[in-house]
Amino acid sequence: MAASLPLSLQLAWLIPIYGFSGMALALPWACGWFPRNGQRPAAYLNILVTLLAVVHGSLALRDVWLTGPHHISLPWFSVADLNLSIGLDLSLNTLSALELVTFMSLIAQIFALGYLDKEWALARFFGLLGFFEGALSGVVLSSNLFICYFLLEMLTLSTYLLVGFWYAQPLVVTAARDAFLTKRVGDVLLLMSVVALASWSGSLEFTDLYSWAAEARASGSISPLAGTLLGLGLIAGPMGKCAQFPMHLWLDEAMEGPNPASILRNSVVVTTGALVLMRLMPLLQLSLIATDVLLAVGSISAVAGALVALAQVDLKRAFSYSTTSYLGLVFVAIALQQPGIALLLLLSHGLAKALLFMSVGSIIASTNCQDLSELSGIGRRMPATLSAYLVAAAGLVGLLPLGAFWCFGQAVGALFDQSPAFAGIVLLTNLLTAANLTRVFRSVFLGPPLPKTRRCPEVNWLMALPMVSLTVIVLLTPLLMQRIDPIPGIASFPLPVAVAVVLSGLGGVGLGAWIPLDQLRSRSRVQAIRTVQDLLAFDFYTERIYRLTIVAFVAKLARLTDWLDQKLVNGLVDGLGRFSLASAETLKLGVSGQLQSYVLTVILAIVVSLTALSWVTGVGMLR
Repeated sequence: MAASLPLSLQLAWLIPIYGFSGMALALPWACGWFPRNGQRPAAYLNILVTLLAVVHGSLALRDVWLTGPHHISLPWFSVADLNLSIGLDLSLNTLSALELVTFMSLIAQIFALGYLDKEWALARFFGLLGFFEGALSGVVLSSNLFICYFLLEMLTLSTYLLVGFWYAQPLVVTAARDAFLTKRVGDVLLLMSVVALASWSGSLEFTDLYSWAAEARASGSISPLAGTLLGLGLIAGPMGKCAQFPMHLWLDEAMEGPNPASILRNSVVVTTGALVLMRLMPLLQLSLIATDVLLAVGSISAVAGALVALAQVDLKRAFSYSTTSYLGLVFVAIALQQPGIALLLLLSHGLAKALLFMSVGSIIASTNCQDLSELSGIGRRMPATLSAYLVAAAGLVGLLPLGAFWCFGQAVGALFDQSPAFAGIVLLTNLLTAANLTRVFRSVFLGPPLPKTRRCPEVNWLMALPMVSLTVIVLLTPLLMQRIDPIPGIASFPLPVAVAVVLSGLGGVGLGAWIPLDQLRSRSRVQAIRTVQDLLAFDFYTERIYRLTIVAFVAKLARLTDWLDQKLVNGLVDGLGRFSLASAETLKLGVSGQLQSYVLTVILAIVVSLTALSWVTGVGMLR
């Protein structure tokens, strides 16, 4: 570390430590060492250290803006000729992403203080949020693929613990298990590629990996099969973190966890997974097949996720699938070598989706309900929540002049000449998302109040303050995009593209306003419509297909191995044991207990052995 660096950059390694220290500070209350009826100090300490992380990150971002990007290395482990260090990349992109992570964590923690006001395990929740924040911050700053993988594993663990926070409920336990196992599939495949890269390149620093990939591509030292397998393994990890097809089911089930955790999961967790994939872009160029797979995964996730969201009757699930949809567009942009568009999409989506889930949390906290068929007419009763929802919805679709309009305009403008089909996917996703947001708005905020919404006052100030603050920030997103814009001019796309984006959004609003709503029946009585509705509501029966194929295969394999263990292995061992016992029973009959008999037997054995040995020796000499 250069001593000439500003102090905020020299101590940048402390920023992930803030989150982990919040977890440590919450342990005395979480473990019951202090009385459980006073857990708010644990929450206050976590909010304080997160605020320190935000301030420190802001100072570091200012210094990098003034002095340029830097790389710092911290010695970690040294023995013999093995020297390991932790590297941090301090650039505008990484520190901007870090500010998004820490600021959203701060907002979510303040919101959680009001949302979980009467939660008996408040300290445990805030400790898990600190663990979550520390891992996310480390992934964003790390310059080493191995450290990124290690921290991604910590994210998988923290997701399991946060989803299973209310572990007394059987459905929550199932959701936490499924989320953990689904992510583990992607993590294991990513680990295989990390091990292969460590062997082939000799280093896991991203800069060294880029140089190695360029040399391997130029010299052809990596076979097409090896490059394809390597690329698919590198894609699998971010696919699991970003809930992309076919590893997307966990995000839907993760909605069983507390809403403040859903705010982070749908905004910054998926953003972090996409950022890791962006850093792996040069390595994916080793295989065209891996790039094509990335395009296919992103396209399917974008369109299918938006379609499935249209048929959901659960408030949180209706928007969790839209997260899969938007991250699909990010995957398409990365596959088509458009990292600037991907960054802008991540920024605008992360802020707007966090605000959307805050409004969802306010609705659930006030009504104790998240079933769309039981919610109606709360617009006049919850004005702050209504404003937050409208601003978040406008920020997610191509509505001028908010953030997503510029993102979609850039995407359509850049992709139309390169690949018109993918530009059409962007417009179709925008249309379907707008339709879903309009449908939910009609169901929840308009119409006459129902029994569960007749008394639904606005939420307390601890929830309203971060929600209103984030509403203002979403409105200012275009200004933020101009400051960190990786593309020269966010309004550089032509007027026809802008018109197409606006029309797709308006078409979605019209479709959402036209969709018939029946508060008494969630399914249509028309058989054809019911069939399509069920197909989308059950996510194209993906879970059922998994159970009939992969789960059934694994279960049969488990039964086969159990039979082999019980019948062959145990049977062989038990057979040897029974043979030994039978032999012992037979031999004991020849034991007389007389010493002279034993001596005579030994002498006879020696004589017979010597005779046989002399005979063998004599035969050998004759030859």
